[in-house]
Amino acid sequence: MDWLPLFGFAIASSVTPGPNVLMVAAAAAGHGMRRVLPHMLGITVGFGGMILLVGLGLAGPLLASRLLHEVLRWAGAAWLLVLAWKIATAPPPQPGQAAAARPPLGFIGGALFQWVNPKAWMIAAAVVPAFTRPGEPMLPQILAIALVFLAITMPCLLVWAGIGVSAGRVLRSPARLRAFNIAMALLLVASLVPMLR
Repeated sequence: MDWLPLFGFAIASSVTPGPNVLMVAAAAAGHGMRRVLPHMLGITVGFGGMILLVGLGLAGPLLASRLLHEVLRWAGAAWLLVLAWKIATAPPPQPGQAAAARPPLGFIGGALFQWVNPKAWMIAAAVVPAFTRPGEPMLPQILAIALVFLAITMPCLLVWAGIGVSAGRVLRSPARLRAFNIAMALLLVASLVPMLR
């Protein structure tokens, strides 16, 4: 296993803009770090599990069928558009109601979202063949890759949650927070463009 390139790939693919980090930043801006932690844990566990299942070949039938692949890709894009709309139109928390506000997704939502996240599919489909060696037992290699992503994903999400929290402190007025949410929603939609080519 080439550990250093694998860690580099995991960091680069986890910290660069995509649906997960943009949703975390938007949620953290409006709801704070604590409220978005279940979402972040869901992404971390869900994506690690996805890599494991993809690596073990359970996603093979989906990827082998062009029709199923296209359905998954467009379903993921549609869901991202719905989430972008929710982020863009979310009302800013009212004074005294911030504690009652909920982030867009919790642990289960964050974990399940990985299965319709086009970027997650691209990474999972690329990392397994790129970092496994034929002729060696596959299970230990796939477990190692999944564990690396489990270790890397949360710190990368924390960076974006920190950006969101900082933005939330700067954007104290409802109008500024609304503008930030719209910008995050537009970036989320823009992140679909390379995935749908």
